[in-house]
Amino acid sequence: MPIVQVNMMAGRTNQQKEAMIRKVTDAVMDAVGAPEQNVTVLINEIPKTEFGIGGVSAQTLGR
Repeated sequence: MPIVQVNMMAGRTNQQKEAMIRKVTDAVMDAVGAPEQNVTVLINEIPKTEFGIGGVSAQTLGR
């Protein structure tokens, strides 16, 4: 059973997350021949205060 973890910045809409799950599932099915019902996609949303770019938090950068 393939399990795929996707890390992304918080702030995406539910529609965008649904699209991500669909496209990742399709890619895994194509790559390894796994049946759709066996593919699990986990989305980890990371708050903008919890990562930085160039020594500055993403929140401060307005990202």
